[in-house]
Amino acid sequence: MDERQGQILIVDDDEDILTAGRILLRRRFAGVVCCRRPEEVPALLEQHNFDAVLLDMNFGPGESSGEQGLEWLGRILAIDPLLAVVMITAHGGVDTVVEAMRNGATDFVAKPWSNEKVVATMSAAVRLHQSRVESASLRSANRVLAEAAVAGGNMIIGDSVEMRDVLSLVAKAAPTDVNVLILGENGTGKELIARELHRQSTRSDRLFLSVDMGSISESLFESELFGHRKGAFTGANEDRPGRFQAANGGTLFLDEIGNVPLHLQAKLLGALEQRRVTPLGSDRAQNIDVRVISATNASVDALADADRFRQDLLFRLNTVEITLPPLRERIDDILPIANHFADLYSRKYKQRVRAFSPAARAALIDYEWPGNVRALRHAIERAVILTSNEYLEPADLQLRDPETTHVRPPAADTASSNTAQPAAVPSAQSLDQIEKAAIEKALHKHGFNISHTAQELRLTRASLYRRMQKHGI
Repeated sequence: MDERQGQILIVDDDEDILTAGRILLRRRFAGVVCCRRPEEVPALLEQHNFDAVLLDMNFGPGESSGEQGLEWLGRILAIDPLLAVVMITAHGGVDTVVEAMRNGATDFVAKPWSNEKVVATMSAAVRLHQSRVESASLRSANRVLAEAAVAGGNMIIGDSVEMRDVLSLVAKAAPTDVNVLILGENGTGKELIARELHRQSTRSDRLFLSVDMGSISESLFESELFGHRKGAFTGANEDRPGRFQAANGGTLFLDEIGNVPLHLQAKLLGALEQRRVTPLGSDRAQNIDVRVISATNASVDALADADRFRQDLLFRLNTVEITLPPLRERIDDILPIANHFADLYSRKYKQRVRAFSPAARAALIDYEWPGNVRALRHAIERAVILTSNEYLEPADLQLRDPETTHVRPPAADTASSNTAQPAAVPSAQSLDQIEKAAIEKALHKHGFNISHTAQELRLTRASLYRRMQKHGI
């Protein structure tokens, strides 16, 4: 196996120097390119990924000042500041060498050179360049992480049967490194589950990077995910890694994966299948090692629609599928979560921690929470800020009842419209009594089997539990 590494460019107008350098260095390095005319250097730098340049100080007969070498040193570093440039000097002038080092040269060799000296110097230059590239990549990755960072420190609160089932799946899937697809309505905490998968995985000491796929425009899709090279498009002023490169070795969370347009899903599928990505403006693919966790609020039926979502991509993403139940089906978790947010925001806004009144607790449990945990959090934050009461009351929560029923009197018969009396509208108290009686009757009928009772009343189990608690059943 050929273990030679490093690409070398030799720039000298002396054909003998080029020949000697090529023969010497190609034994030790992966590639050696020679150039007699420095004017060709910019084009060569565009065509090759050099690690080091061996650059003469003087070009043309009678030149000995070194000014040409210093000029080309500056132009080369302007094109690629990370490149390691070693100067060749025929006379070993101390002043010229010092000036070159001040201007960014890595080292120098003097003519006539020692072969061992040249090989050692160029080997060190190659290692320096590779170290510079790695450091620059890490800095760029840190910038990407800072831009994409989301608030951390959130915790999963929930001891309901539904959440215990979810966390059991998390514990089984996390150490396996398989791709996971998380399904659930908006606000159910899909990213929290993704972070928990990462925390329990073998990659827990590496990066967790979250990407909102719905916020990436189609024109920037490849650049954001796969990166780009300098000059790849207008505004690409520097090399920039994509999300896949930035998360290399760690976990990449693709949130709202269902929002990716169908024609771009093929590019994502290719990266997942090949485990390689090619930055825009580059013809070299880069290997990636990431664990992919995806999430969407789309339904299973929507994802099964081949006109909306590629099925081969779905199979890649959902090796394990976790469905997060909405908050209305986790009634045992509502009050613990509400108490957590009440404590959190009381401390944040430097207020005395207030408890919920019995009426407020009942309102929290009875509410359907169409926005799930996110809506609960906002309601508690608003209540903590605005209330001046000793306890948090239902009015402080400002909840809108999605089940409000507007009762209309029956339409009057046309033949007796002048004499018919309008039907009496049941009072709220009588409606509650009717509802309670209906629930008790159904419960007795089914031997207090909650599932059968809920089915007869056309309610979810969670809704039935809320009504039972409301009526003290």
